[in-house]
Amino acid sequence: MMYIYIELKMFLENDIKLDFKDVLIKPKRSNLNSRSDVNLKREFTFKHSSFKWIGVPIMVSNMDCTGTFEMATAVQKHKMFTCIHKYYSVEDWLSFKTALQLSDSLDVLNYVAVSSGSKEEDYQKLQSILEAIPEINFICLDVANGYTEHFVSFVMRVRLAYPDKVIIAGSVVTKEMTEELLIKGADIVKVGIGPGSVCTTRKKTGVGYPQLSAVIECADAAHGLNGHILSDGGCTVPGDFGKAYGAGADFIMSGGMFSGHKESGGEIVEEDGKMFKEFYGMSSSTAMHKYSGGVAAYRTSEGKRVLIPYKGLVEGTVLDILGGIRSTCTYVGASELKHLSKRTTFIRVTQQLNEVYSNM
Repeated sequence: MMYIYIELKMFLENDIKLDFKDVLIKPKRSNLNSRSDVNLKREFTFKHSSFKWIGVPIMVSNMDCTGTFEMATAVQKHKMFTCIHKYYSVEDWLSFKTALQLSDSLDVLNYVAVSSGSKEEDYQKLQSILEAIPEINFICLDVANGYTEHFVSFVMRVRLAYPDKVIIAGSVVTKEMTEELLIKGADIVKVGIGPGSVCTTRKKTGVGYPQLSAVIECADAAHGLNGHILSDGGCTVPGDFGKAYGAGADFIMSGGMFSGHKESGGEIVEEDGKMFKEFYGMSSSTAMHKYSGGVAAYRTSEGKRVLIPYKGLVEGTVLDILGGIRSTCTYVGASELKHLSKRTTFIRVTQQLNEVYSNM
């Protein structure tokens, strides 16, 4: 009897990968006298579209609990950006534009992206929205797994159709795929698999990458090709924004920190006399029941639903985040946000906070 032996190989990368919680930023001598001396605005000219944009490079996530028209109007006052969720209809978009015209606020359209998946019906809807509102300059092509050939082909298709639009595409977490998406038509690559507060991808699939290392590696790849990256997920406190910028992120996207506000989506829930707003991942059973009639038999839910204590207007959260980033810059002597990555030295830590009173 003949035996055939097949060698099975497992690949293991031994170098340590880090998350935001694993590091602090080392302070450096600074000649800044006040946080007010720091300029948080950035000016970008994008790789393929050649569009020039000026603003504070923070993007509210295109989750339906955060990426609302109301949120976009509120954060644009600080020149921040919102990726609008993909479940608004063409009629909803037209109503939004009309409201902006009536309030003489059309500049808001320079700070929003229309979001799309990669199905044919998504493409048709994307076309309809852009035909109705050509003033929109940004397209966010958002799928959970940006590694498929189908998605790369879809990015190429959208680039050919819209050569002058800025395309955000992802999500990925590695250098090679960052380069691939940039070469095939993306201007900004969305980086992050599993770091979100209501994402359970890592739990359900075992797939992911620590966000700080993902940002460092993908930013290095993108900047070598004159592209940009968007760090998506993992920011739980304002200090995480400073770490992401220090690691090389051009833009930062957050969902959880913008949830629970008046301008956020999600139902208001009252429990024991306290007000909450629901917040859920877009791959959760809650979202799939809402938009797809349930969880398909061939897949699993990769998100969860939580109740967030109602926070009121988003303005307070915005000021807290922006103030934290300005403080980061003053600690390392960066007078402008664009200088922060050049002034950042990370140190590995085993503990960040004194949490003796964390339950109080």
